[in-house]
Amino acid sequence: MNPEGTPAPGATRAPLHLVDASLYVFRAWHSMPDEFRDAHGWPTNAVHGFARFLLELLERERPRHIAIAFDEALDSCFRNRLYPAYKANRDPAPEELRRQFAHCKALCAALGLAVLADHDYEADDLIGSALHRARPAGYRGIIVSADKDLSQLLGEHDEQWDFARGQRWGAAGVKARHGVHAHQIADYLALTGDAVDNIPGIGGVGAKTAAVLLAHFGSLDALLEQVDEVAFLRLRGAAQVAARLREQREHALLWRQLTTIACDVPLPYDGPAATRAEADPEMLEALADTLRFGPMTRRRLRTAAGLDSGAGEAPPVPLPA
Repeated sequence: MNPEGTPAPGATRAPLHLVDASLYVFRAWHSMPDEFRDAHGWPTNAVHGFARFLLELLERERPRHIAIAFDEALDSCFRNRLYPAYKANRDPAPEELRRQFAHCKALCAALGLAVLADHDYEADDLIGSALHRARPAGYRGIIVSADKDLSQLLGEHDEQWDFARGQRWGAAGVKARHGVHAHQIADYLALTGDAVDNIPGIGGVGAKTAAVLLAHFGSLDALLEQVDEVAFLRLRGAAQVAARLREQREHALLWRQLTTIACDVPLPYDGPAATRAEADPEMLEALADTLRFGPMTRRRLRTAAGLDSGAGEAPPVPLPA
C-alpha cells in the first residue's frame, strides 16, 4: 500500500525486496546497549539489533525474492579511484563492528537469503543492479532503506520503504520529499553536494537553488549546455550561480559520476531475481550459540527459516508464474 492506503502501482508484479543492510547494522550499533557479548567476549549489540529488524521484516512480508546488500567497499570502491577524497571523512569501522558485520552476513546466509557484497561496488550499486536485472522479467522493487540516494532507482512500479518510520513511497512521491523527481536525484546531489559522502557539490548551490535549476532545465547536462540562461532566472544570486557553474563544470560532472548508482554490477545468483533458498539449520544453530541468542530469538529464527511451523503462520508464498 502507498501512504494514501491504495494499492501501489504495479502491485500485482512479484516483489523483490532489496535491503540496504549496512544502514540497519550501523543503526543497531549506535542504539543498542553494549551489553550483548558473543561466546568469545566480543560485542554483539549490532548483530542482535540487526537480527530483530530482519526477523520483523521476514515475519511481516514473508518475501519469496529478497537480497541483502552490505557495504564492503568502504575505501576500495571505484569511486575512490575517481575521487580519492570520497568518503574520506569517515573513520574506519572498529574491529568490534567489523566482526559483527561478518556475523550479520552469516546470519542472512544461514536463513537462505542472498547476500550481496563487493570490494569494488557499494550496496547502492548492488541494489541498483539487482533491480535492473529483475525489472524486465516483471518484478517490482521494494528498496528497504531511508537513504535518499536510492530514490534515483525508483521506476513506475517500485517502492522505497523507510522501515523504522513505517513510510513507503514510489517514484511519484520523491518530489514531495526532496524537491526533485526520482530521475533527477543524482544530478541534484551533484549540485548540492553530499556531506555524508564528502562530495563538495557546486559552491553556493543549495537545495532550493538546485531544485529550481533542475525544474527549469530538467537535467545537469541541459543546465551546463544552457548555462548562459541561468543569469536571467528569477533566482537569488543568479549571475553568481551561473559563473560558478561555468568555473566548476568539470567538477559537476565528476560529482555526478560519484552520485550515480551503477546498475551493471555482476551478481552472485542466477535468474532475474534473488529467490530465497533453503536455510542451513546447522549454521543457524551454530550462530545462535556463538552469538548467545535467547530462546525467543532462536524460535523466531527457526520459524523464519521454515524449520519450525509457527502457530498462525501464513502459508508459503508461491513462485510467480
